[in-house]
Amino acid sequence: MNENSKMNFLITGVSSGFGRAFAQAALDAGHTVVGTVRSDKTKTEFEDLATGRAHALVLDVTQFDAIDNAVASITAKVGAIDVLVNNAGYGHEGTLEESPLEEMRRQFDVNVFGAVAMIKAVLPSMRARRSGHIINMTSMGGFITMPGIAYYCGSKFALEGISETLAKEVAGFGIKVTAVAPGSFRTDWAGRSMVRSARSIADYDALFDPVRAARQAKSGKQLGDPAKAAQVLLQIANADNAPVHLLLGSDAMTLVKEKLDKFSEEIFAWKDVTCSTDGH
Repeated sequence: MNENSKMNFLITGVSSGFGRAFAQAALDAGHTVVGTVRSDKTKTEFEDLATGRAHALVLDVTQFDAIDNAVASITAKVGAIDVLVNNAGYGHEGTLEESPLEEMRRQFDVNVFGAVAMIKAVLPSMRARRSGHIINMTSMGGFITMPGIAYYCGSKFALEGISETLAKEVAGFGIKVTAVAPGSFRTDWAGRSMVRSARSIADYDALFDPVRAARQAKSGKQLGDPAKAAQVLLQIANADNAPVHLLLGSDAMTLVKEKLDKFSEEIFAWKDVTCSTDGH
C-alpha cells in the first residue's frame, strides 16, 4: 500500500471502544470512514469528527436484510470500500448451564452472522476490483477459553475459522483477510457492553463467582491501549504482507502460545490412538 494513498474504511460499531479508536485513527490519517452507529444522536456526533470524511450509518448488524441496501447507498456516496473492519460485537458472560439459548443466538447473531452479512455486502465489489481488505475483530477468546464465556468464545472461534477459510477463497482475487485477536484492552467489553446471565445454580459458585468478580474489578484497567491497536490496524490495512491471524497484546501472545503448546503436547501424546483408526 502506498503510504500516501487515501482509503475508504467501513467500520462497524464506531460509537466507543475499538471501533471509535480505529475510526479516529483513520480519520486523523486523512482517510474516509463510514461507521455504523445505533442512533441518530450518535450519527451526528460521529459525523462531526471530520465533516465530509466521517459518514455514519444507523444500522444494527443483525438487521441482515437491511445491510446490502445500506452499504450500496453509502458506497454510491463515498465510493467503493477499500477496508471493511468488522468490529461490532459484545461479550456474554455466564456458565453454559445457566445461560438461556436465546442469549447464545443473540451472541452469534451479532458476533458472527452480522460480520458475515457485512462481508457479503462488500465482497462482490472487492472481487470485481481485485482489491480490498476484510479485517475481522475476534479475540484471544477465539483461541483460548475460560469458565463463564462459552457463548462468547464459541462465537470468536467461529469467526476465526470463517476468516481463515475466506482468506483462502479470495486470495486469488487480490483480497486480503485478517483476523485480529486482541487480549485484554481498556474498552467497555467487560463493563457496560457485557451481557451477564443471572446466577441460579449454587454448584458453580466456587468456580465462577471469583472469575466474574475479577473480570469486573479489572474493567477499565486492562493492559492494552486501544489507540495503539488502532495504529497497528492502520499499518496493516490493505498492506501487501498483511497476516491472516494477528494477536494484539502481550497477554494474548502468552496465553495463546501456552494453549497451542499444550494442544500440541496432547495431540502427540495421543498420536498412536489417533492413527489407529486408519483402514488398511
